[in-house]
Amino acid sequence: MKTTVGPDTVDVAKAVETMLTEHDGPAFLSMAEFIEVLRQRTGTDRSDADLKALVTKKAVVLGIVME
Repeated sequence: MKTTVGPDTVDVAKAVETMLTEHDGPAFLSMAEFIEVLRQRTGTDRSDADLKALVTKKAVVLGIVME
């Protein structure tokens, strides 16, 4: 069973995880830059605060430091 939380048609959490673990991807200089690229890739309309919380949570779980 899949629960729909919002209008997103892609798994934004999975996209965050993928972006954080890309080895050939660009290094992100800031959280704002990360969120901008995430929006381009996923088309999400989630708020900056929601995306920042999601990115921070995923980064902590993966042991990645975000600035």
